[in-house]
Amino acid sequence: MTLIIDVFLPLSLAFIMFSLGLGLTVQDFKHVASEPLAFAVGAIGQLVVLPLVALGLALALDLTPALSVGLMILAFSPGGVSSNILTKFAKGDMALSISLTAVVSVLSIVTVPFLVAFSLNSFMGAEAPPISVGKLGMSVFALVTVPVAIGMAIRGSKANLATTLERYASPAATVLFVLMVVGAVASEFDTLITNLPSLGPAVILLNVVMLAVGYGSGMVFQLGRVRASTIAVEVGIQNATLGITIGALLDPSVEGLAMYSLPSGVYGIMMYFVSLPMIGWLRSRNIAEAAE
Repeated sequence: MTLIIDVFLPLSLAFIMFSLGLGLTVQDFKHVASEPLAFAVGAIGQLVVLPLVALGLALALDLTPALSVGLMILAFSPGGVSSNILTKFAKGDMALSISLTAVVSVLSIVTVPFLVAFSLNSFMGAEAPPISVGKLGMSVFALVTVPVAIGMAIRGSKANLATTLERYASPAATVLFVLMVVGAVASEFDTLITNLPSLGPAVILLNVVMLAVGYGSGMVFQLGRVRASTIAVEVGIQNATLGITIGALLDPSVEGLAMYSLPSGVYGIMMYFVSLPMIGWLRSRNIAEAAE
Protein backbone atom coordinates (compact mmCIF):
# COMPACT_ATOMS: atom_id res chain seq x y z
CA MET A 1 0.00 0.00 0.00
CA THR A 2 2.98 2.33 0.60
CA LEU A 3 3.80 1.98 -3.10
CA ILE A 4 0.31 3.25 -3.97
CA ILE A 5 0.61 6.32 -1.73
CA ASP A 6 4.23 7.20 -2.52
CA VAL A 7 4.39 6.38 -6.23
CA PHE A 8 1.09 5.68 -7.95
CA LEU A 9 -0.84 8.48 -6.22
CA PRO A 10 1.49 11.32 -7.35
CA LEU A 11 1.78 9.81 -10.83
CA SER A 12 -2.00 9.52 -11.06
CA LEU A 13 -2.42 13.14 -9.99
CA ALA A 14 0.11 14.23 -12.63
CA PHE A 15 -1.76 12.26 -15.29
CA ILE A 16 -5.10 13.73 -14.20
CA MET A 17 -3.68 17.25 -14.50
CA PHE A 18 -2.12 16.34 -17.87
CA SER A 19 -5.52 15.26 -19.14
CA LEU A 20 -6.90 18.62 -17.97
CA GLY A 21 -4.14 20.43 -19.86
CA LEU A 22 -4.99 18.60 -23.07
CA GLY A 23 -8.30 20.44 -23.14
CA LEU A 24 -6.88 23.88 -22.34
CA THR A 25 -5.74 26.69 -24.60
CA VAL A 26 -4.41 30.17 -23.94
CA GLN A 27 -7.87 31.41 -24.94
CA ASP A 28 -9.31 29.73 -21.85
CA PHE A 29 -7.23 32.04 -19.68
CA LYS A 30 -8.23 35.07 -21.77
CA HIS A 31 -11.87 34.09 -21.20
CA VAL A 32 -11.46 35.45 -17.68
CA ALA A 33 -11.43 38.99 -19.09
CA SER A 34 -14.59 38.43 -21.12
CA GLU A 35 -16.67 37.43 -18.07
CA PRO A 36 -14.97 39.17 -15.14
CA LEU A 37 -17.98 39.14 -12.78
CA ALA A 38 -18.75 35.44 -13.24
CA PHE A 39 -15.08 34.56 -12.84
CA ALA A 40 -14.70 36.77 -9.77
CA VAL A 41 -17.74 35.23 -8.07
CA GLY A 42 -16.44 31.71 -8.75
CA ALA A 43 -12.84 32.49 -7.75
CA ILE A 44 -13.81 34.23 -4.50
CA GLY A 45 -16.15 31.36 -3.69
CA GLN A 46 -13.34 28.86 -4.15
CA LEU A 47 -10.40 30.80 -2.71
CA VAL A 48 -12.11 32.63 0.17
CA VAL A 49 -15.58 31.30 1.03
CA LEU A 50 -14.73 27.59 0.76
CA PRO A 51 -11.81 27.70 3.24
CA LEU A 52 -13.90 29.80 5.66
CA VAL A 53 -16.74 27.26 5.52
CA ALA A 54 -14.25 24.42 6.08
CA LEU A 55 -12.78 26.27 9.05
CA GLY A 56 -16.23 26.80 10.52
CA LEU A 57 -17.11 23.11 10.12
CA ALA A 58 -13.81 21.96 11.65
CA LEU A 59 -14.45 24.12 14.72
CA ALA A 60 -18.18 23.43 14.99
CA LEU A 61 -17.78 19.66 14.71
CA ASP A 62 -14.72 19.64 17.01
CA LEU A 63 -12.51 17.68 14.65
CA THR A 64 -9.10 16.57 15.87
CA PRO A 65 -6.22 18.91 14.89
CA ALA A 66 -4.93 16.53 12.19
CA LEU A 67 -8.39 16.05 10.66
CA SER A 68 -9.00 19.80 10.82
CA VAL A 69 -5.81 20.39 8.86
CA GLY A 70 -6.88 17.70 6.41
CA LEU A 71 -10.28 19.35 5.89
CA MET A 72 -8.54 22.67 5.25
CA ILE A 73 -6.20 21.02 2.73
CA LEU A 74 -9.25 19.70 0.89
CA ALA A 75 -10.73 23.22 0.86
CA PHE A 76 -7.48 24.64 -0.54
CA SER A 77 -7.42 22.12 -3.40
CA PRO A 78 -8.82 23.55 -6.66
CA GLY A 79 -11.36 21.75 -8.78
CA GLY A 80 -10.00 19.27 -11.30
CA VAL A 81 -11.19 17.18 -14.19
CA SER A 82 -14.20 16.03 -12.14
CA SER A 83 -15.59 19.56 -11.86
CA ASN A 84 -15.33 20.02 -15.63
CA ILE A 85 -17.02 16.67 -16.32
CA LEU A 86 -19.84 17.42 -13.86
CA THR A 87 -20.29 20.92 -15.27
CA LYS A 88 -20.73 19.39 -18.70
CA PHE A 89 -23.28 16.94 -17.30
CA ALA A 90 -25.13 19.83 -15.63
CA LYS A 91 -25.28 21.69 -18.98
CA GLY A 92 -23.25 24.51 -17.45
CA ASP A 93 -20.90 27.05 -19.03
CA MET A 94 -17.88 24.95 -20.01
CA ALA A 95 -15.71 27.94 -20.91
CA LEU A 96 -16.25 29.44 -17.46
CA SER A 97 -15.67 26.07 -15.78
CA ILE A 98 -12.40 25.47 -17.59
CA SER A 99 -11.22 29.04 -16.95
CA LEU A 100 -11.87 28.74 -13.21
CA THR A 101 -10.20 25.34 -12.99
CA ALA A 102 -7.17 26.46 -14.97
CA VAL A 103 -6.53 29.76 -13.21
CA VAL A 104 -7.16 28.50 -9.67
CA SER A 105 -4.95 25.45 -10.36
CA VAL A 106 -2.09 27.75 -11.39
CA LEU A 107 -2.65 29.97 -8.34
CA SER A 108 -2.49 26.88 -6.11
CA ILE A 109 1.30 26.89 -6.51
CA VAL A 110 1.33 29.95 -4.23
CA THR A 111 -1.88 29.63 -2.21
CA VAL A 112 -1.70 25.98 -1.14
CA PRO A 113 1.78 25.91 0.50
CA PHE A 114 1.24 29.09 2.56
CA LEU A 115 -2.30 28.20 3.60
CA VAL A 116 -1.31 24.65 4.55
CA ALA A 117 1.55 25.97 6.69
CA PHE A 118 -0.81 28.46 8.33
CA SER A 119 -3.37 25.71 9.06
CA LEU A 120 -0.74 23.43 10.58
CA ASN A 121 0.48 26.14 12.94
CA SER A 122 -3.05 27.25 13.83
CA PHE A 123 -4.49 23.82 14.62
CA MET A 124 -1.43 21.93 15.86
CA GLY A 125 0.85 24.58 17.31
CA ALA A 126 4.07 23.10 18.65
CA GLU A 127 2.99 19.61 17.54
CA ALA A 128 2.90 20.65 13.87
CA PRO A 129 5.35 18.71 11.70
CA PRO A 130 8.16 20.74 10.13
CA ILE A 131 7.17 22.06 6.72
CA SER A 132 9.09 23.80 3.98
CA VAL A 133 6.76 26.16 2.12
CA GLY A 134 9.20 26.33 -0.78
CA LYS A 135 9.52 22.54 -1.05
CA LEU A 136 5.77 22.05 -0.87
CA GLY A 137 5.31 24.75 -3.50
CA MET A 138 7.76 22.98 -5.82
CA SER A 139 5.90 19.69 -5.28
CA VAL A 140 2.58 21.33 -6.20
CA PHE A 141 4.27 22.93 -9.21
CA ALA A 142 5.66 19.58 -10.37
CA LEU A 143 2.41 17.66 -9.84
CA VAL A 144 -0.07 20.29 -11.04
CA THR A 145 1.44 23.02 -13.21
CA VAL A 146 4.00 21.03 -15.20
CA PRO A 147 1.55 18.32 -16.37
CA VAL A 148 -1.04 20.98 -17.28
CA ALA A 149 1.61 22.92 -19.22
CA ILE A 150 2.68 19.78 -21.11
CA GLY A 151 -0.93 19.05 -22.03
CA MET A 152 -1.45 22.63 -23.18
CA ALA A 153 1.76 22.51 -25.22
CA ILE A 154 0.51 19.44 -27.06
CA ARG A 155 -2.88 21.13 -27.61
CA GLY A 156 -1.16 24.24 -28.97
CA SER A 157 1.27 22.49 -31.31
CA LYS A 158 -0.64 19.36 -32.34
CA ALA A 159 -4.36 19.93 -31.87
CA ASN A 160 -5.42 16.71 -33.62
CA LEU A 161 -3.13 14.62 -31.44
CA ALA A 162 -4.40 16.41 -28.33
CA THR A 163 -8.01 15.72 -29.31
CA THR A 164 -7.24 12.04 -29.80
CA LEU A 165 -5.33 11.78 -26.53
CA GLU A 166 -8.04 13.67 -24.64
CA ARG A 167 -10.68 11.24 -25.86
CA TYR A 168 -8.91 8.47 -23.96
CA ALA A 169 -7.12 10.46 -21.24
CA SER A 170 -10.22 12.01 -19.66
CA PRO A 171 -12.01 8.68 -18.99
CA ALA A 172 -8.71 7.15 -17.86
CA ALA A 173 -8.16 10.08 -15.47
CA THR A 174 -11.61 9.54 -13.97
CA VAL A 175 -10.92 5.82 -13.47
CA LEU A 176 -7.53 6.58 -11.92
CA PHE A 177 -9.14 9.10 -9.60
CA VAL A 178 -11.62 6.52 -8.32
CA LEU A 179 -8.99 3.79 -7.99
CA MET A 180 -6.53 6.02 -6.12
CA VAL A 181 -9.16 7.34 -3.71
CA VAL A 182 -10.56 3.88 -2.98
CA GLY A 183 -7.07 2.40 -2.63
CA ALA A 184 -5.90 5.17 -0.33
CA VAL A 185 -8.94 4.92 1.92
CA ALA A 186 -8.73 1.12 2.01
CA SER A 187 -5.18 1.41 3.35
CA GLU A 188 -6.51 3.04 6.52
CA PHE A 189 -10.01 1.55 6.67
CA ASP A 190 -9.96 1.02 10.44
CA THR A 191 -8.90 4.63 11.00
CA LEU A 192 -11.65 5.74 8.64
CA ILE A 193 -14.33 3.84 10.56
CA THR A 194 -13.09 5.28 13.86
CA ASN A 195 -13.27 8.87 12.61
CA LEU A 196 -16.30 8.55 10.34
CA PRO A 197 -18.88 9.78 12.90
CA SER A 198 -17.23 13.22 12.93
CA LEU A 199 -15.53 13.24 9.54
CA GLY A 200 -18.54 12.03 7.51
CA PRO A 201 -20.81 14.96 8.46
CA ALA A 202 -17.93 17.39 7.88
CA VAL A 203 -17.27 16.39 4.27
CA ILE A 204 -20.97 15.99 3.44
CA LEU A 205 -21.81 19.43 4.84
CA LEU A 206 -18.83 20.99 3.05
CA ASN A 207 -20.04 19.53 -0.24
CA VAL A 208 -23.70 20.48 0.24
CA VAL A 209 -23.08 23.96 1.64
CA MET A 210 -20.65 24.94 -1.11
CA LEU A 211 -22.91 23.65 -3.89
CA ALA A 212 -25.70 25.78 -2.43
CA VAL A 213 -23.44 28.81 -1.84
CA GLY A 214 -22.03 28.58 -5.36
CA TYR A 215 -25.44 28.42 -7.00
CA GLY A 216 -26.92 31.04 -4.69
CA SER A 217 -24.09 33.51 -5.29
CA GLY A 218 -24.47 33.11 -9.05
CA MET A 219 -28.18 33.86 -8.83
CA VAL A 220 -27.69 36.79 -6.42
CA PHE A 221 -25.30 38.41 -8.90
CA GLN A 222 -27.81 37.71 -11.70
CA LEU A 223 -25.44 35.56 -13.74
CA GLY A 224 -28.23 33.26 -14.95
CA ARG A 225 -28.91 29.62 -14.15
CA VAL A 226 -26.24 28.22 -16.50
CA ARG A 227 -23.38 30.23 -15.00
CA ALA A 228 -24.75 29.80 -11.48
CA SER A 229 -24.73 26.03 -12.06
CA THR A 230 -21.13 26.23 -13.21
CA ILE A 231 -20.05 28.18 -10.14
CA ALA A 232 -21.91 25.71 -7.91
CA VAL A 233 -19.94 22.80 -9.34
CA GLU A 234 -16.60 24.63 -9.35
CA VAL A 235 -16.78 25.68 -5.69
CA GLY A 236 -18.57 22.52 -4.58
CA ILE A 237 -16.34 19.87 -6.19
CA GLN A 238 -12.70 19.68 -5.10
CA ASN A 239 -9.67 17.76 -6.37
CA ALA A 240 -9.57 15.03 -3.73
CA THR A 241 -6.51 13.40 -5.31
CA LEU A 242 -4.51 16.60 -4.79
CA GLY A 243 -5.72 16.79 -1.18
CA ILE A 244 -4.66 13.20 -0.50
CA THR A 245 -1.26 13.80 -2.11
CA ILE A 246 -0.55 16.99 -0.14
CA GLY A 247 -1.55 15.24 3.08
CA ALA A 248 0.87 12.43 2.27
CA LEU A 249 3.67 14.93 1.59
CA LEU A 250 3.20 16.41 5.07
CA ASP A 251 3.75 13.06 6.77
CA PRO A 252 5.84 10.84 4.45
CA SER A 253 6.93 8.55 7.30
CA VAL A 254 3.42 7.10 7.70
CA GLU A 255 2.72 3.78 6.01
CA GLY A 256 -0.63 4.02 4.27
CA LEU A 257 -2.88 7.06 4.32
CA ALA A 258 -1.82 9.98 6.52
CA MET A 259 -4.43 11.48 8.84
CA TYR A 260 -4.08 14.75 6.91
CA SER A 261 -5.22 12.90 3.78
CA LEU A 262 -8.22 11.16 5.33
CA PRO A 263 -10.79 13.98 4.80
CA SER A 264 -9.89 14.17 1.10
CA GLY A 265 -10.13 10.39 0.80
CA VAL A 266 -13.58 10.28 2.40
CA TYR A 267 -14.68 13.26 0.32
CA GLY A 268 -13.45 11.64 -2.89
CA ILE A 269 -15.71 8.64 -2.26
CA MET A 270 -18.77 10.49 -1.00
CA MET A 271 -18.86 13.59 -3.22
CA TYR A 272 -20.54 11.88 -6.17
CA PHE A 273 -23.30 10.39 -4.01
CA VAL A 274 -23.86 13.74 -2.30
CA SER A 275 -23.55 16.09 -5.28
CA LEU A 276 -25.20 14.15 -8.11
CA PRO A 277 -28.80 14.73 -6.94
CA MET A 278 -28.30 18.50 -6.98
CA ILE A 279 -26.29 18.41 -10.20
CA GLY A 280 -29.07 16.34 -11.78
CA TRP A 281 -31.55 19.03 -10.66
CA LEU A 282 -29.33 21.74 -12.17
CA ARG A 283 -29.17 19.77 -15.41
CA SER A 284 -32.96 19.48 -15.62
CA ARG A 285 -33.41 23.21 -14.94
CA ASN A 286 -30.82 24.19 -17.55
CA ILE A 287 -32.34 21.85 -20.17
CA ALA A 288 -35.80 23.26 -19.47
CA GLU A 289 -34.50 26.83 -19.75
CA ALA A 290 -32.74 26.05 -23.04
CA ALA A 291 -35.97 24.55 -24.41
CA GLU A 292 -37.89 27.69 -23.49
